[in-house]
Amino acid sequence: MIVPTRNEARNLEVVLPAIAAVRPAVHEVIVVDGDSKDGTVETARRVLPGVRIVRQTRKGKGNAMACGFAAAEGDVVVMFDADGSADPQEIPRFVQALLEGADFAKGSRFTKGGGSDDITLLRKGGNAGLNLIANTLFGTRYSDLCYGYNAFWADILPLLELPAVDMPPHPDGGMYWGDGFEIETVLNCRVAAAGLAITEVPSVEKERMFGETNLRTFADGTRVLRTLAAERRRAGRDDRPAVAGPAAVVPPAGHPATPAVPPVPPAPERPRPTPRPAHGDAPTLPPHRPQQPARPATPPVPPVSQPVAPQAPRESVGADRGSDREGTGRPERTGVRYAWGEEAS
Repeated sequence: MIVPTRNEARNLEVVLPAIAAVRPAVHEVIVVDGDSKDGTVETARRVLPGVRIVRQTRKGKGNAMACGFAAAEGDVVVMFDADGSADPQEIPRFVQALLEGADFAKGSRFTKGGGSDDITLLRKGGNAGLNLIANTLFGTRYSDLCYGYNAFWADILPLLELPAVDMPPHPDGGMYWGDGFEIETVLNCRVAAAGLAITEVPSVEKERMFGETNLRTFADGTRVLRTLAAERRRAGRDDRPAVAGPAAVVPPAGHPATPAVPPVPPAPERPRPTPRPAHGDAPTLPPHRPQQPARPATPPVPPVSQPVAPQAPRESVGADRGSDREGTGRPERTGVRYAWGEEAS
């Protein structure tokens, strides 16, 4: 669990114990702090023994997330806001989507089973317009482009090419591309451009508990629009490492997937990232993601409140990826391509 924070002490009093109550237990919680002045770090250590504290290396939410990603030791990474708007009891839904074959599990407030107590009519309309643009540019079927509750396999991180956390601060005092609030849109664009398997997971957004939101409807909407244009140009550059073929979001039942835009022209194949070793009692991975040698078991984050009954299973998701020549029912994974025999999809 990666929880970026800046002056979120009051919210962490509630959020961190709620994360610890999730069953199956969360392996590790990483709070990435951006120079908080309200005792955020001290509060985190007090309410959740065993929490890991990481100091971000530059400024911006994107840099905070990248620092957390680099520090994570588990096989699955979950992005989680500290303001109390996300429900920790939905975490198993995201993990299950990954175990069923997704590379990236994307939360959605606007698919069946999702919702929001916080979004205004204006923001909802703007989000719908940005969704349409993103789906046109990347051939996806996103229903909620601008939601930050996501999960993914840690071994896809090299494909995302986020700014290195050890880079010095930007020379003009600004931020590198991907260090700011554009991070969620950047991730959504890059997993689509890389041809990764994406599954949307229903999620209910609550209102922020304490403090004021940093969201600015028009300024942030314009930034997302600029991000979409920049990421589409990036996806079409010939000097970039190769990416796989088209991506398609796995839509809710009854909605067929839409083909993506034509893939980037072929280039030398990028090798698949080396998966991180399995950790303790990590669940068995699906056939396309081989089980790694086990490490000595590491105790999960200890609960500090009563467990909450797990949510009912989500709507069925996943996509038929075909079968290989040996009839295993799963294609062999090479880079981020899915290969049937000797022909890459």
